[in-house]
Amino acid sequence: MLVTGYLGAVLIGALVGLLGRLILPGRQRIGFFATFVIGVGSAVLGTVVARALDIDDGASVELWVLRWDWVVLAIQVGVAIVVVALANMLTFTRLAGGDESPRRRARRSRAKG
Repeated sequence: MLVTGYLGAVLIGALVGLLGRLILPGRQRIGFFATFVIGVGSAVLGTVVARALDIDDGASVELWVLRWDWVVLAIQVGVAIVVVALANMLTFTRLAGGDESPRRRARRSRAKG
């Protein structure tokens, strides 16, 4: 595999992760690196699923050195949405800040003396 192949995989993976996060409603409490890793993993898994179903040769688009298929991209983004939602559920705990009710500080009474 050439350097352009790796560069394309990284760019498509970042795009898939970003699209998965943007399409999922609400606030996600995962960072950029987790989004990137989810995107790359979803791009690989979506490509494997598309090849297994034999739907990876549809309407392809080429841009510079990147080539993708719209159906495969839709599968990849769908996988990314599911994985981002799972990652958000795993990180949304009381310990990680999932308690939405703010705590009030108790007022201290000053002793006059």
